[in-house]
Amino acid sequence: MWLVVSLMLAIHVPAVSLDEIVAAIQIHGNVLTADDEIKRLAGVHDGMPFEATTVDDTAARLRGSKKFKSVEVLKRFASIADPSQILLVIIVDEGAVHIELTGDAAKPTRVVRSRGPHVMFLPVLGAEDGYGVTYGARFAFADPIGKRSQITFPVTWGGDKRAAAELTKSLQHFPLDRVSAGTSISRRTNPFFDEDDDRARVWGRAERHIVRGLRGGATVGWQRAVFAGDTDRFVHGGGDVVFDTRIDPALPRNAVYLKAGWETLRFDVGSKESARRINRTDLDARGYVGLIGQNIVALRVQRLDASGALPRYLKPLLGGMSNLRGFSTGTTAGDTLVSSSAELIVPLTSPLNVGKLGVSAFVDYGTAYPKGERLSDQTMRRGSGGSLWFSAAVFRMNIAVAHGRGSSTRVHVGANVSF
Repeated sequence: MWLVVSLMLAIHVPAVSLDEIVAAIQIHGNVLTADDEIKRLAGVHDGMPFEATTVDDTAARLRGSKKFKSVEVLKRFASIADPSQILLVIIVDEGAVHIELTGDAAKPTRVVRSRGPHVMFLPVLGAEDGYGVTYGARFAFADPIGKRSQITFPVTWGGDKRAAAELTKSLQHFPLDRVSAGTSISRRTNPFFDEDDDRARVWGRAERHIVRGLRGGATVGWQRAVFAGDTDRFVHGGGDVVFDTRIDPALPRNAVYLKAGWETLRFDVGSKESARRINRTDLDARGYVGLIGQNIVALRVQRLDASGALPRYLKPLLGGMSNLRGFSTGTTAGDTLVSSSAELIVPLTSPLNVGKLGVSAFVDYGTAYPKGERLSDQTMRRGSGGSLWFSAAVFRMNIAVAHGRGSSTRVHVGANVSF
């Protein structure tokens, strides 16, 4: 009988909950601000009750002090045996700091917060077939409009003369992953028409990661073009979708790259009588199949098309390293360009090496023609040859020797330094 009563009492008597106490406080990441000062700003101390809002309130008080670039507060258990003993972990980021010499023999150095913007500098160096060598510099400032943002100022000379300001920001917990905007002025000589193409441009772009390997984006902008004495102003907007499974774009294997882009351009926006609209499409499909050893077969098909006759400075160019080796860049221009290539890539060094060296054998086909004509009526030009390529970290170079059917044998060179 006593056993039954004891069991009933055990079932109906609720367990007594223990009040949680902040047993200890750990602080990480601080260089300039002392632990005691951070505790004072946070309003916490050892032995205080730990409430449901303690973590959020502590973080809010530290952020409100404006002393830290970022703040994170975590709850941890200080004891396995006693779950009421809580360890409060505070992680702060004070931003950039540097060491100064004080001239005091007793304390020769001190750590101070860095003031003002921090300029990052990168050189720009590249060589594009048909346009020559481009050189210059890129200056960048981090976090101008908050975390994960950057503003850059590329300035180049040579084959591509350009000055620009570009702002980018990565987003979290938003429908968009990345937004960017910029403005630029540039000059480039069109190799087919042998005329300077002067541009002023303002643009904006938004991107989103959809699923693994698949991204989508949209771009809007305004441009002013001066070409062969004529001046055009037009607005443009469009979108693109890219599916890319390449792990190493410089040497992909068993991967695909697919791109579909559409853009509309409206010219003479200030005049309703002369305003006209042209749509452009860009389809690009590439496949990479691994063979025995490190050998790779790469296949590519591309089609650039427009709904009407494009201005001369916007016509796609056929020839050169980009689509038809064995012919000079700008061999011909048209409103529609179709090209394809097949290439055998043979790496000569181990994939574990930082520097990679290899050779390739290829055959290219391509044509460009005016709007209104049909692809079936065109003569496909063909170029074939081989190349020697080298890549190491940020540097890549490709030297190709190719013979164009009905043309001559040409040497094509492409190189770039990227960071």
